[in-house]
Parts: sequence; structure tokens; C-alpha cells
Amino acid sequence: MTSLQASPIILSSSSNKISAAIHLPKHPRAPLSVPKMPTRNLVEEVNKRAGFTNTIPMTKPIDVESYNSTSIANTQLYALLEAVADRVEMHNNIGKQRDNWNTLLLNSVNMITLTAATLTGVGAIGGAGMPLLALKLSSALLYSAATGLLLIMNKIQPSQLAEEQRNATRLFKQLQSQIQTILTLGNPTQEDVKIVMEKVLALDKAFPLPLLGAMLDKFPSKFEPAVWWPSKQSQNKTKAQEGKFHKMAKNGWSEELEVEMRDIIEVVKRKDIEDYVRLGNLVLKINKILAISGPLLTGVAAIGSTFVGNGSWAAIVAVAAGALGSAVNAFEHGGQVGMVFEMYRNSAGFFRQLEESIEGTLEERDVENRENGELFEMKVALKFGRSLSQLKELARKSAYSRREGTSIDEFASKLF
Repeated sequence: MTSLQASPIILSSSSNKISAAIHLPKHPRAPLSVPKMPTRNLVEEVNKRAGFTNTIPMTKPIDVESYNSTSIANTQLYALLEAVADRVEMHNNIGKQRDNWNTLLLNSVNMITLTAATLTGVGAIGGAGMPLLALKLSSALLYSAATGLLLIMNKIQPSQLAEEQRNATRLFKQLQSQIQTILTLGNPTQEDVKIVMEKVLALDKAFPLPLLGAMLDKFPSKFEPAVWWPSKQSQNKTKAQEGKFHKMAKNGWSEELEVEMRDIIEVVKRKDIEDYVRLGNLVLKINKILAISGPLLTGVAAIGSTFVGNGSWAAIVAVAAGALGSAVNAFEHGGQVGMVFEMYRNSAGFFRQLEESIEGTLEERDVENRENGELFEMKVALKFGRSLSQLKELARKSAYSRREGTSIDEFASKLF
């Protein structure tokens, strides 16, 4: 019993110690209230508590609609950039392929023609009988094959096709750089997307990939400069009249700069475009003559080879016509006359595009909507391969020649 009674005392004393160790002294309860946050911005509140009073105010809320529009335009431009990069690769590959066509077909036709001429000569020297018949038949077939291949070559002009694809590759690369510049500068708009899309479609139309149905006419009735840019819409624009200027000294434009640009346009029209059109028409006539002469000569040789053995004149005509046909073919396709024609077409198109660009800029009456005048002048000078001082000197010469009624003695471009 004594042990049982002592135990509660120990537990009690132990309990009292634990209780004293755990329980804290009680204090009167005070009501807790959460302080209300001030209505000012959280960042401003933190700055104020930290002692920063002169802080930069928060920017305005982002315009969600504008942000979404910019984001969509960005996505569309990236999609166009991928399409343009793909077109660069396609035109580059097809250009190489068509250049190979020109080389392979040229060598094949010349070898066929010369072989046929050799067989004709051997047949004329040899006697009669079955060997002569075999030689006559072989030479006639080879001449006929050469005539057919020449007709195809002259129709499609492989050297001109290759030059078209080279120009398309260059222009698509140029457009690719323009898209990358727009994306780098940021904040593209739907108008930028629309302009890029129109340029892509205009290039597709100017330099078609397929041969059947969409191939450009290789022998047009009249030489015309190439056009690979979308047509400008002159809506909401009024044409600027020469001699009537408005006061302007902003966005880099001035009255003197407008006069300078108009004088340069006159040089481009009277010298560069006119000269390339003249040369283009000359090359077109030469190419037409060569395209008719080659198949005609090989056709005459094919007919003449069938009469070998019946007289010396038949053999002479067959051999001579075959040799001449081979020479004409070598000059036309080896000299790449079609490529020269296409080069002149694109050179004239380059100056026509530059002319339209300058005129379109000057037609815009609101100078704030124009490209910066100093930048525009620098771009024009670079396209002509001139310095700014040389460009101004050219404009002065143009103005002087117009006043005096004489022709200017130099071209606008120093590049080509």
C-alpha cells in the first residue's frame, strides 16, 4: 500500500514538472486584425517601405489585341520565310539541272550530226550495194534524230531556262533577307505579311518551275523587260506634278532631293532602259534566225543523205549542211544566246522596277509615309554603283542636258 501511495506522488510531482515545463504563462488575449493593403501598386508599396521614393512608374497594361495581332503576323512571316527558303533551294537545284541539260544536249546533238556527216562521206566514197544502203540509212536516221533534238532544244532554250532559275534564286534570297530584317526589327503587321505574300506570288509568276503550260515564251514578238514585283496600287494617292512642290524639311526629304530623283529617272529612261531594250531586240532576232537555221540545215542534210550514190552533189549537200548545222547549234547553245537574251530582259526589268519605285515614292504626298529620304537616296546610289556625290553629279548633268536639248553621255548604272 505504501508503494502504491508513493507512486501517485511521484507521478504527481513528475506531472507537475512536465506541466511547468510545457505550459507558458497565460497573457490576456488581444484582438488580431489583418491590416488592409493600400490601394497602390504592390511594387510601389515595397519600394516605399524600402525607402525608394523616386521610382519609375509601372507601364500601362499590354494591349492584348495588339499583342495577338503582332504574334499572328510573326507566325505568318516565319511560315513565309520557310516557304521562301524552300523556293530558293528548288530554283537552285532546277537551275543546275537545266544547265546540265544545255551541256548534255549540245554535246549529244553535235556528236550525232558529225557522225551522220562522216557516214555520209564514207557512203559517197564507198561503192554500191548493201554497205551503201546501210550507211545512207544510218546517216539519214542520225540527221533526223539531230533535227528532232534541235527542235526541242530551240523550243525550250535550256541556257535561258537555267538563267531564269539563277535569277529566281537570287531574287528569292533577296526576299528572304527582307523577311529576316522585318522579323529582326520586330512588331510586324498584317500589311507586312500581305506585301511579302504578294512578292512571293509575283516571283512565282515571273519564274515558273514547270515547262509544260507555264513556260515563258522564248521567242516573243517584241522584247519586254521582265516583271517580278507586284503591281502598285495608286489608290488614295495623287500624282506629284513637276515644278509644284510643297514645303517639306522632315523625314529626310527636301525639294532638292525630289528634283534630283526626277532627273535620275530621266537618265534611266533615256539611256539604260532604252539601251537594254535595243540590245534585247537585237539578240532576240539573232536567236530566232539561229533557232530556225539549225533544224533546217540538219533536215536538208537528212534528205540529201538519202540520195548519196546517185551523184556527187547529194553527198556534198548532205555533208556541208550537216557541218553547218553543227556549227549553228554550237554557236546558239554553246554561246548561250538564250541566256544573253534573258540577262538583258532581267537587266531592263531591274531598271524598270527602280523607275517605278522612285516614281511611287514621289507620288506619295505625305512625306511621313515615305521611306526616309536620306536612306532612300543612299539605296538608289548603291543600286547604281555610285557614291552620293556621283549621284548628285549625274542629276545635274541630266538637268543640264534637258535644258540644252542634248543627250547625256553616260548611263545611270555603273554596275552593268
